[in-house]
Amino acid sequence: MEGTERVFERLVRDHQDRIYALGLALTGNRHDAEEVAQDTFLRAYRALTAYPPDRVRDLKQKAWLHRIAVNVVRNRVRGVRPRLVELNGSEPDRGSGPEEDVMRRAEIDELAARVACLPARYREAVVLRHVQELSYAEVADALGQPVGTVKANVHRALKMLRGDNHGDGDD
Repeated sequence: MEGTERVFERLVRDHQDRIYALGLALTGNRHDAEEVAQDTFLRAYRALTAYPPDRVRDLKQKAWLHRIAVNVVRNRVRGVRPRLVELNGSEPDRGSGPEEDVMRRAEIDELAARVACLPARYREAVVLRHVQELSYAEVADALGQPVGTVKANVHRALKMLRGDNHGDGDD
């Protein structure tokens, strides 16, 4: 059990900021993001205590935690559309003037609102890939989908965000 405790402490230390950011990006709400992170780590701890040592050793921790977090979000927001998605780097640049800060923040808010309006399968894929910066393989592991499906969903999400979600017939 002490080995599990040590693994869990390292897991939390190494991934808590990333899991919180994922919760924030998917829910758009700081309070919900905190709860998502807590629920994610609680579920991770429970799983770790039940896993045999070789499974714990071979665990792809980053993708595993992201998958748990995505499932927590899905369970919490079933049927509820997120209000806003905050993206990485959404704080104003301290080196720019107030006009640039306002313009940059408005652009980020517009993009965040557009991400929040994406269907869940596209929103999850694009946030994990481009906000959380996971590889396609890690996103596939986190979502329990084939890599090709993840690539297609990211591609479609980016098309929708650009506004060209009509025309070439691949949707």
